Amino acid sequence: MHVERHGKQGTPMILIPGLASGAWVWQDTVRQLEKDHVLYVVTLAGFDGQAATEGPLLEKARASLLDLIQTQKIDKPVLLGHSIGATLAIWFAQQHSELIRGVIAADGLPVFPGTENTPADQRPALAARFKTQMTAPTPEIFAAMQLQYMRTMGVIDEKLAQSAARHTSKSDPVATANYASEIVTMDLRKDMHKVLVPLLEISPYYATDFASRNISLEAKNAYYLSLLHGAPQLQVVAINHSRHFPMLDQPQAFAEALNQFLKTVK
Repeated sequence: MHVERHGKQGTPMILIPGLASGAWVWQDTVRQLEKDHVLYVVTLAGFDGQAATEGPLLEKARASLLDLIQTQKIDKPVLLGHSIGATLAIWFAQQHSELIRGVIAADGLPVFPGTENTPADQRPALAARFKTQMTAPTPEIFAAMQLQYMRTMGVIDEKLAQSAARHTSKSDPVATANYASEIVTMDLRKDMHKVLVPLLEISPYYATDFASRNISLEAKNAYYLSLLHGAPQLQVVAINHSRHFPMLDQPQAFAEALNQFLKTVK
């Protein structure tokens, strides 16, 4: 993974972007936190122009996180992950809680939402279908897919959607599909009791997207709580009027949620 460092003093944090994303997604977050924290912003292999690698991708990313903490002698960082970066942070905490002091998961969960009732033996087939659906035969089609996603699920504002899609389109299409398929195979819920540090789940909510299903903000929070059941020190905080990228849609509310949590893990 590629690593950027910001800040000179304070509680260390490792920021992990999500699918097809890079350090750009944390631009506002870095500005808000770098005065009081030492920030290590990582970009996973294959994303945002970084060279791709062969799988198992998430296992390699988890090993790289461990290597980063150990080689740089980072003293119990807080992990802040978005999307699959959040799932990666939760997975890391299940195995290495003694090395960190907290996890912030921005719309990333121990199991891919909607697949929680899929039996383990059916997950590989589901992942294969998922990979087929996400595979883009040309860079132009991949860029179009990224723009469509950002417009419908990523962010609310059209200009923001176009800007974000330009960034995510720089990622390797094959790597993006491979990471996505790996996430669908995972179900980390049985080990949530092993997350022995405070865990904050940030749940974005945009009423327009949920109106047809009659799902309230409270109902979405309850659903996320059910998927995270077993974590001993768990909070779920909603950020209203936001889609999958709350740090882009609502940067101030996102920063406030981070700051409130960080006060408790110093």
